[in-house]
Amino acid sequence: MFEVKLVVQVRPLPAPEQAAALEATLRAVNAAATWVSALAHHRRVFRNYDLRRHVYGQIKDDYGLAAQAAQHVVKKVADAYATLHANVGNGNVGRPGSARRERVLAKPILFRPGAAHPFDDRCLSWQMDARTVSIWTIAGRMKSVAFTASADQLKTLAAYRKGESDLLYRDGMWFLIATCDIGDRPVATPNGFLGVDLGIANIATTSGGGRHSGKGLNAVRHRHRELRRRLQAKQTKSAKRLLKKRRRKEARFAADTNHTIAKRIVTEATRTGQGIALEDLQGIRDRVRLRKPQRVTLHSWSFHQLGQLVAYKAARAGVALVHVDPAYTSQACSSCGHIDKKNRPDQATFSCTSCGFAEHADVNAARDIASRGVTSWAVSHAA
Repeated sequence: MFEVKLVVQVRPLPAPEQAAALEATLRAVNAAATWVSALAHHRRVFRNYDLRRHVYGQIKDDYGLAAQAAQHVVKKVADAYATLHANVGNGNVGRPGSARRERVLAKPILFRPGAAHPFDDRCLSWQMDARTVSIWTIAGRMKSVAFTASADQLKTLAAYRKGESDLLYRDGMWFLIATCDIGDRPVATPNGFLGVDLGIANIATTSGGGRHSGKGLNAVRHRHRELRRRLQAKQTKSAKRLLKKRRRKEARFAADTNHTIAKRIVTEATRTGQGIALEDLQGIRDRVRLRKPQRVTLHSWSFHQLGQLVAYKAARAGVALVHVDPAYTSQACSSCGHIDKKNRPDQATFSCTSCGFAEHADVNAARDIASRGVTSWAVSHAA
């Protein structure tokens, strides 16, 4: 059984006076959060309950926040530091003693004026039929704030919305991000596994022979990189304005591509009754040694996002998912198991020096991953 949680992003369409109240509210809660963060950093107090004892009353008095909003500010700061300390512990901000790590730990967390802020059901209520929300602001309760959403989003919100919703202001637009708890989904016993090899030349290759080329995505990223370089070199106001306008365009394109690939992989597994075996790529950037021109491609490639999308779509569909050790999958023969660097005469070709088996290198690796998926599932579900 897998518990599936989704987020649904909708667009509020506030009237001018409503927008002014929402903007003032976000500025107030984020200014309060920045102040609380500075105090927490100075006093080294990061737990929610302990921090609340120091700041709760002053938040209400100085920033004009209601009781529930004040508590959300404290919780937001505590959660932010919990995430920071987890990243520090996992080595994501540098090794102990490194300059980057010291810089991160030396200053408190700051919150942008338009940064997302959580609203629970006491502060925000949804009227699905009217497509409006009622939301608390520092100017009072703001009712009948219109929002727009697709038919699928409305259906998901009505059936599964549960818990907090985040309000944020980005690029001149308002967004509400609602949490939807889909609940547990039974996982079907897989009839074998569909192996998925992740790469750069081919973003994803399945053991069934399906290949999703990365050529188009990498070309788009290269074009964006060159445009950013030229605009940054100009240093004019218009260049900076265009940089700001385009800064999320590449990310949206990559996310859309990853969604499409993940959907096709899960659809193939569902159609064949198989589970999905993915490579465990944690730490790949530290393990892999590449020539300098290739490093940019590796470090800008959103393979982690693709893996997450496959995982959540598989969970929604009730498809079994396992992660396997990817060691030597590019050199191991999926027919006889022989491992040799010479099995890979070039990037795209696999030719076993032991049994003579030949296949596209990525398809062969995907078949190795599929075999490891079967073994991993058998071990973890042994009676």
